[in-house]
Amino acid sequence: MAQAHVKARAPRKEFRRKESRRKESVFGERFSVFAETLLTGVWIAVACLGIVTYPAAFAAGARHLRRRTTHEGGGLREFVADFRAAVRGGWAVGLAGWAVAAAVWVDVLAARAGIPGGPLVGAVGVFALIAATVALLRAAAVWTPGAAWRALLAEAGRRTVLDPAGSFLVVCGLAVVALSAWFAPPLAVPVLGAVAAAAVAVEQRHRHR
Repeated sequence: MAQAHVKARAPRKEFRRKESRRKESVFGERFSVFAETLLTGVWIAVACLGIVTYPAAFAAGARHLRRRTTHEGGGLREFVADFRAAVRGGWAVGLAGWAVAAAVWVDVLAARAGIPGGPLVGAVGVFALIAATVALLRAAAVWTPGAAWRALLAEAGRRTVLDPAGSFLVVCGLAVVALSAWFAPPLAVPVLGAVAAAAVAVEQRHRHR
């Protein structure tokens, strides 16, 4: 009887050990993804130093995170290769983005100057800039080598409007970057990876709906 009781306990202990190892491996995997996200933010920040290269930087960062979450190989070398491929057409998108930002800034100055209708124009301009930024990030999240930026942005613009919940999540990611920059500017650098990760997660969520 005693031997049978001991044998009955053994499988339970073994099961608990396996369950504990499984939980530890899941935690380790999630922490590894988190660390990789922060590292990717640093890569993105460095790649954005080209002023008009930020679309390509986020596209390369998002593709790196997609590889990471699907357990594919890839590191800094692959990120640089993706960045070079994305910047060929992405620089024009980056230039257009700065033009839009400058136009919105003029609207905000007009609103502050007290021009009739200025506050409304300024609010519409800021809202349009946020929507354009979300569409850009969603386009970058699905970029692949050889993809046309114009087509990516057109599709991302439709998803931005038709998937407001996902777009709101991306806006929350941008808000985290802004708050990080306000509290401690250096923190905004790694958090850029979290924005790319949020855009990737939103696109995956939309794809599986």
